[in-house]
Amino acid sequence: MSDYVYEMALTMLPGMGSNSARQLLELVDSAEALFAMSRSDLQHLFEKHTAIVDAILSRSMMPEVESELAFCQKHNIRVLFMHDHAYPQRLNRSECSDAPILLYYMGDADLNAERMVSVVGTRKCTEYGRELTRKLVEGFVGEGITVVSGLAYGIDAAAHEASVNNSLPTVGVLAHGLDQIYPSQHKKLAKNMLHSGGGLITEMRSGTKISPGLFPARNRIIAAMSDATIVVEASKTGGALITANIAHSYHRDLFAFPGRIGDKYSEGCNAIIAACKAVLLRDSDDIFVNMGWERRSRNEGRQTTLFPTLKGDEKTIYQILQEHPSITVDEMREYCDLSLSKIVTALLNLELKSLCQCLLGKIYKPM
Repeated sequence: MSDYVYEMALTMLPGMGSNSARQLLELVDSAEALFAMSRSDLQHLFEKHTAIVDAILSRSMMPEVESELAFCQKHNIRVLFMHDHAYPQRLNRSECSDAPILLYYMGDADLNAERMVSVVGTRKCTEYGRELTRKLVEGFVGEGITVVSGLAYGIDAAAHEASVNNSLPTVGVLAHGLDQIYPSQHKKLAKNMLHSGGGLITEMRSGTKISPGLFPARNRIIAAMSDATIVVEASKTGGALITANIAHSYHRDLFAFPGRIGDKYSEGCNAIIAACKAVLLRDSDDIFVNMGWERRSRNEGRQTTLFPTLKGDEKTIYQILQEHPSITVDEMREYCDLSLSKIVTALLNLELKSLCQCLLGKIYKPM
């Protein structure tokens, strides 16, 4: 049988959580040694937890273990134990005592890449949030960065899509087994991620039912896998803020894009910046400066900052565009003291520089 039989069996013991499993492996030589112990030794080890003792002695979980191993072999899924070289070692740091001891992984991305960044945000993101994400990821091109997110709607999907479009490896952390993709609309995206050198990873076995309670647990892996977590847009509650607070508790670097006061999906970002948990983020360069990373390459012909070097009226109008997913000329006049002719001229110049787009109805959006 596979070397992972007993490690998988350990995770299936009744009431055995990640923290308990890690503590247990510090007391016994190995998972296999645990299953070789006598009843008296097990009773001494687990005291009143008779259900665990009975499960170990009866091997009641072994049929499920064998079934899962067969599924993994059939679908080229790697089982990664915490002591394996390929297991994401950032999860083994002392502050991550609740990290899973076993993971299921499909893909080619290096889970221990030198630079790993998690990008998270609300499922109900704005076009402005999508654009921030796209430009942020573009700034990572050529820098050896792997992008991690949760394959959810909104900012997660935008981060994965931008990574695929820019040939960056990106890893999706799932809250269910690798026998399915949730949401189902992201099946094509997941396939593209795998074909682009990325990966899908989870602590859940195949057949795990989708449950709201599994997503916060998934978020701790997103936070632990990376050197830094970036929050693009987030409300005061929800998964993005859960991930951000976990990352902070894990002593990971935390960044957030600021937003307008009163905007629902800026409240979370503004709150963690105000609480000094997150560094205010303006563009990808802020990541490199704060992380102490040197840029390995820079294509001078590629836009790498979210606020390009502009002067005068163009700079004023571009900053207004950056704060609105879409806006009319009349609405712009409410945010500046420029005349109508100066606004129109600035917009024309920004269009020529591919920094904004004019939609039907004379509505403008940043590029």
